[in-house]
Amino acid sequence: MQTRKKYIFLTFLASWLLLFFFGGDRLRRFAFFSGRKAEAQRNWPHWTDRSLLNSFADPEELQSDGDPSLPSPRERRAARLSVYKNSRCRMETCFNFSRCEKHGFKVFTYPRERDQPLSESYSKILTSIERSRYYTPNPEEACLFILSIDTLDRDHLSSQYVRNVDEKIRGFPLWNGGRNHLIFNLYSGTWPNYTEDLGFDIGQAILAKASFYTESFRPGFDVSIPLFPKDHPQRGGERGWLYQDSIPPKKKYLLVFKGKRYLTGIGSSTRNALHHIHNGKDIVSLTTCKHGKDWEKHKDTRCDKDNVDYEKFDYQELLHNSTFCIVPRGRRLGSFRFLEALQAACIPVLLSDGWELPFAEAIDWGKAAVVGNERLLLQIPSAVRCIHPERVLAFQQQTQFLWDAYFSSVDKIVHTTLEIIKDRLLPHRSRSRFLWNTLPGGLLARPDFSTHPGDFPFYYLQHGSSPSKKFTAFIRAVSPSGSLSQPILRLIQAVSGSQYCAQILVLWSCEKPPPPSGKWPQTTVPLTIIQGRRKLSDRFFPYTAIQTDAVLSLDEDTSLSTSEVDFAFVVWRSFPERIVGFPTRSHFWDAEQRRWGYTSRWTNELSIVLTAAAFYHRYYHSLFTEYLPAGLRELVDGLAACEDILMNVLVAAVTKLPPIKVTQRKQHKETVPQQVGCKEGDAGTPPVGELSPSPLRSPPAKVKGTTGAAGGRRFSQRHDCLNQLADWFGYMPLVSSQLRLDPVLFKDQVSVLRKKYPRLEKL
Repeated sequence: MQTRKKYIFLTFLASWLLLFFFGGDRLRRFAFFSGRKAEAQRNWPHWTDRSLLNSFADPEELQSDGDPSLPSPRERRAARLSVYKNSRCRMETCFNFSRCEKHGFKVFTYPRERDQPLSESYSKILTSIERSRYYTPNPEEACLFILSIDTLDRDHLSSQYVRNVDEKIRGFPLWNGGRNHLIFNLYSGTWPNYTEDLGFDIGQAILAKASFYTESFRPGFDVSIPLFPKDHPQRGGERGWLYQDSIPPKKKYLLVFKGKRYLTGIGSSTRNALHHIHNGKDIVSLTTCKHGKDWEKHKDTRCDKDNVDYEKFDYQELLHNSTFCIVPRGRRLGSFRFLEALQAACIPVLLSDGWELPFAEAIDWGKAAVVGNERLLLQIPSAVRCIHPERVLAFQQQTQFLWDAYFSSVDKIVHTTLEIIKDRLLPHRSRSRFLWNTLPGGLLARPDFSTHPGDFPFYYLQHGSSPSKKFTAFIRAVSPSGSLSQPILRLIQAVSGSQYCAQILVLWSCEKPPPPSGKWPQTTVPLTIIQGRRKLSDRFFPYTAIQTDAVLSLDEDTSLSTSEVDFAFVVWRSFPERIVGFPTRSHFWDAEQRRWGYTSRWTNELSIVLTAAAFYHRYYHSLFTEYLPAGLRELVDGLAACEDILMNVLVAAVTKLPPIKVTQRKQHKETVPQQVGCKEGDAGTPPVGELSPSPLRSPPAKVKGTTGAAGGRRFSQRHDCLNQLADWFGYMPLVSSQLRLDPVLFKDQVSVLRKKYPRLEKL
């Protein structure tokens, strides 16, 4: 009996030990242990050095499971699928390429309905398209379609929310399930989750959207655009804040942020944590709770102090005086702060996980922004301190380039969107990322001309190459039939005598036929006659006969020597992206008339080199014809002596540089070309010696061969041309210069035998 009790006791003890070792974790779930656990959770340890440690978060923050109002990943996915029913759309599956084959890349905007209101921003988008080279009023010619329904603001709490969009678009005969349509959107979703719900089925349409989630973005099909304010300029836009020779070695602040702090809801966690990196010295992070209707109901213990500190600093001053600017997410992923930082040359530090950055398909943001992680906020200060000053300067320069090239106006944002889509149609002729991310940018590097950087006038130095060693002389002639004037005969002989001349092209711009070949002078280089259409813009058409990089544009009455031509060409090869020539003009701002003025008086400044005698790269013929809209070319054809101003404005807009004047003869003959046999307005640019009023608006001086009335009318047209071009570009692109280039030893008191161009001094 004793033995039996002993075995029972040992068996019970062994069972208890096994239960304790292998099942002890389950015992903690009993109510017996729960009270002790809860007490342990509430009592945080008391550190002996607590006064020396910075408090980065309250215990309540660490124990919370997050904002219960935020959507779960499953809810976000369900919302995304409800919007993007064609989430697998690609250009190959949801776009009809055949519509773009016959007429090229043309865009049609739906007719605007009178009873359909448009926001200011959407009206600007439609205007940008309708005044561009892409636009066609004929839907049969269109490759891409734009709705006239305002789809920018799809927050149903907004006053600009358009209802019943589904019903409206289904009634459009061109809708076709959204195929070949482009939809613009800036705001999607609403409080509290701000999902990407647009409130209608976009079908197979391409979506150009701000605040794009990467998980919703369809690569190679959609386009991510920046969020821009309603007062963003239509065209032109303000220039960046980083000026030449104005870069301080070290700015006052390293890293700044000033903006709203959301107390609840989506986007609140990131902005609530920004105060942890504020040190009040070189890192300034200021937030305010004072926004919205119910902010006082939700305010926390930091709000009052934050609101006071927030008012101590000016936002524009912080942008001007900081190297890096924090760009956190708001309720949506994007914010206006992104473009503000770019313009201010304040390197954006992005804290917006999952944001598909604007135009990331083309733009390399790694050269202009620091992409951070919202969960690694505390590492941002040390990360930006490690960036070398040389790289910081490169970042700042790239922000200015990107701002000016793609973001400074609604026109540029819209045109960049369209050009990205256009590149997808012909991938083998699309721009490389090098062209998109290098001056002057993708909008001005036309793939229709070339996709090789070495063919453009901007990249010779970067590639260690140089333009071709020959030029093509391009003479615009308006002489009457049956005889050639003496000036054009002498001009052909002088130009053909240049060692650098490859060929001479004569653009015959009269309705009467050109003289027979026997009456043209014999030259050592090929001479070709091209029949023009009697339009002033013809002289800048990209003729296939022009094979050299350099073009010497000439009027038939221009008088030049071979030495002048040789020297000007040598200068141009050092500055292939600029216009290099002889007769110059300048512009000025007339404060009394509040308009731009044009003058040919001899001053110490110049901003225009007349194309009556000038070298430039043949690429500008392609830009003039294919980049500029038809409306500008029609303006040139309607106003006499406007085409050379437009060419100078175009080159200045591309390069941001002035033209270059070279040594010329002391005095040119100032005669007006005769228009015998030509219609009114068919004559080319006015004579080289045309005079103009000074800024004091004195009457034009009389020119030999013309009357005062004719000269005044022509001069008035130049004024009108200059102002209309400034209005179209949105600013005045012309850049003034005080530079003139002469040969070394020019007019120096040394032997003529030592001078390379001695004949220049004998003219």
